[in-house]
Amino acid sequence: MRKFRLSTTALALLCAVSLGALGTADARPGGGSSIGSRGSHTWSAPPRTSITPGWARPMDQSATPRMPPGYGSPGYASPRPMPGFGAPAYRPSYPVRHPFMSGFAGGFLGAGLFGLLSGHGFMGGMTGGTSFFGFLLQVLIIGGLIAFVLRMFGNRGQRSPMGMPSSAGAPPFGNAGGSAPVTLTNDDYMSFQRLLLDIQAAWSAQNMRALASMATPEMTGYFNAQLSDLASRGARNIVSNVQFQRGDLSEAWREGNLTYATVAMRYSMTDVTTDSMGNVIDGSSTEPVTVTELWTFVRADGRGNWILSAIQQAG
Repeated sequence: MRKFRLSTTALALLCAVSLGALGTADARPGGGSSIGSRGSHTWSAPPRTSITPGWARPMDQSATPRMPPGYGSPGYASPRPMPGFGAPAYRPSYPVRHPFMSGFAGGFLGAGLFGLLSGHGFMGGMTGGTSFFGFLLQVLIIGGLIAFVLRMFGNRGQRSPMGMPSSAGAPPFGNAGGSAPVTLTNDDYMSFQRLLLDIQAAWSAQNMRALASMATPEMTGYFNAQLSDLASRGARNIVSNVQFQRGDLSEAWREGNLTYATVAMRYSMTDVTTDSMGNVIDGSSTEPVTVTELWTFVRADGRGNWILSAIQQAG
C-alpha cells in the first residue's frame, strides 16, 4: 500500500508539472500565435491602428506559401527563366483562392477515397468480378464531380465583384485612416464582435461543429489541433466573461469574389486551464486578462456570412 501511494503521488506530481507547462497565456483560441491566411496580404504587415501602434507578429503558421523577396516585381529575375518568358505573376495557392472550397474538397476527397480504398465507396461497393469495374466507375464519377465544382467556382472567381453599400463605421470600431477599397457597414462590425464572443464560447465548450461554422477549414484545423493537444495532456482551457472593449479597422479589400477585413480588437476575459477533475491548474478565475489581437475575416460577396480566417498577435 505504501508503494502504491508513493507511485500515485509521483504520477500526480508528474501530471502537475506537465500541465503547468501549458501556460494560460497560450491556451486561448489561437494559442497566442499568429496563424491563418489573409489572402495575398498574408505575409504583409497589417496597417497600424490606434490600439495596435506597434508591429504585428508575422504568421507562425499559414497555408499560404511565403514568396521570395521581390517576387513578381519588375526587377525580380526568376532563378531559371524559360526562354521568351519573364518572371511568372504570383498566383495564390488553392486554399488562399478558395478558402471555403478547400475544406469541402478535402473532406469530399478524404471521405470518398477512404471509402473506395476500404472497399465500400459511395455506392456501397461491389462484389465478385464486377468489383474492379465498379471501382473505376466510382473514381470517374468522383473525378467528374470535383472537376465540375472546381470549374464552377473558378468561373465565379473571374467575375467582377459587386459593390458594397456605403455606410459609416459603427462605434466602438474606428478606422486606421488608410484607404480601404471596401466600405464596411454597421452590420459588418457587429458581426465581427459577435464572432469574437461566439468563437470563444465554442472553444470553451470544445464544440468543433460550431467552430467549423465560424472559421475557415484552415483555422478549424488549427483549433482542432490545439484542443487535441490540451486533451492529450488531460487539460481543458475555459475562456469566460469575454468583454469586447474596442476595435479598429486595419484594412479591408477584395480578391476575386472574396472580401477580407482585418480588424484590431481589444477584449478582456477570464482565462483558466483546468485538469480533468475541474481543478484550476493555471490562470485565475477572479482576475481577468486583457488581450489585443488582429482578427481577419473573409466572406464571399453576395452570399454567406463572415468567418474567421486568421489571428495575429499585436506587438
